[in-house]
Amino acid sequence: MQDRLRILEDLNMLYIRQMALSLEDTELQRKLDHEIRMREGACKLLAACSQREQALEATKSLLVCNSRILSYMGELQRRKEAQVLGKTGRRPSDSVQPPERSPCRGRVCISDLRIPLMWKDTEYFKNKGDLHRWAVFLLLQLGEQIQDTEMVLVDRTLTDISFQNNAILGPRYHLLAHTTLTLAAVQDGFRTHDLTLTSHEENPAWLPLYGSMCCRLVAQPLCMTQPTASGTLRVQQAGELQSGTLVHGVLKGTNLFCYWRSEDADSGQEPLFTILINKETRVRAGELEQAPEWPFTLSISNRYGDDEVTNTLQVQSRDALQSWMEALWQLFLDMSQWKHCCDEVMKIETPAPRKPPQALAKQGSLYHEMVLSEPVASGGPCEGLLLQNNAISAEIRALLSSYYSDR
Repeated sequence: MQDRLRILEDLNMLYIRQMALSLEDTELQRKLDHEIRMREGACKLLAACSQREQALEATKSLLVCNSRILSYMGELQRRKEAQVLGKTGRRPSDSVQPPERSPCRGRVCISDLRIPLMWKDTEYFKNKGDLHRWAVFLLLQLGEQIQDTEMVLVDRTLTDISFQNNAILGPRYHLLAHTTLTLAAVQDGFRTHDLTLTSHEENPAWLPLYGSMCCRLVAQPLCMTQPTASGTLRVQQAGELQSGTLVHGVLKGTNLFCYWRSEDADSGQEPLFTILINKETRVRAGELEQAPEWPFTLSISNRYGDDEVTNTLQVQSRDALQSWMEALWQLFLDMSQWKHCCDEVMKIETPAPRKPPQALAKQGSLYHEMVLSEPVASGGPCEGLLLQNNAISAEIRALLSSYYSDR
């Protein structure tokens, strides 16, 4: 009977997991459909452009949309393949086993992006040679997510390219350089990173990059910012001779906070005491026959120099013990994968949302300076797309407004 119940529980877990995957796929499909519509709008905008600045922004939008579409399609394909392998790659008796454990997700923030330029002395100091201008922006990819920076115009009067905010017809963008930032690059400070240059001086699109970029890259594993387990515990601290203290325990980050009441945790009160968890912590589960009300134990041992300090947690049910053990095992995995990001919570500054077109126009956004300098000739290829009085059509304005409000 117990085996049947366990099989039913495992089947239920599998069903819930498949439901979660289905919801994730639906959200990803929604994002894909949105980018397809945005790409169609960018194509219309590009067809309506008569000035170089307009074409630059429209081409950038088209490139970003194409990159996101390819990324979302690749992620959907990966998920479908994983589902097929999960259904066909196991024996029926193994299909109800819970999925393999994976580390928690987290928030990542990259800011203060700056790329130094290396001009020739005759160009920068003596201002000799033809004056060329480049339109430059960055695409930042993390998994299937792609973010873009604003576009900046660059010439030899600038010593570096600075991005203040968080790849057809028309102008073409060329990949000039790239780099990959890994977990080792995460630290709470400003750092310089090497760029891999993909262009040379003979290339018409060559830009004299110095070969490095500067930024601040921080990360917040979710295990460090969100509670992963909580419940009532009877805790016998190291050296105590009494039966233990009844507390409300909350596992968050690398600490097990113990409060008098659950309300104290919700209101931000200081904990009664804290049990530290680190990569060297040892955890053991057990059972006490002489304590019928709190028979299941969880011992947490930490070594301080030559001394070992053990705190014993007691719970009332085997399910509660299993939940705490699962949370601690997950935390140990998260710490092993996120490494130094679990040493302390790094500060992430939330970027300000992109401003609507009316506000951006004051900052010189190329999108919102798109006023035609000459009337459209009768019978021209753009006739019907543009209004009179040298203004952009309502359709194009709606596309621009949607583009910025959805970013």
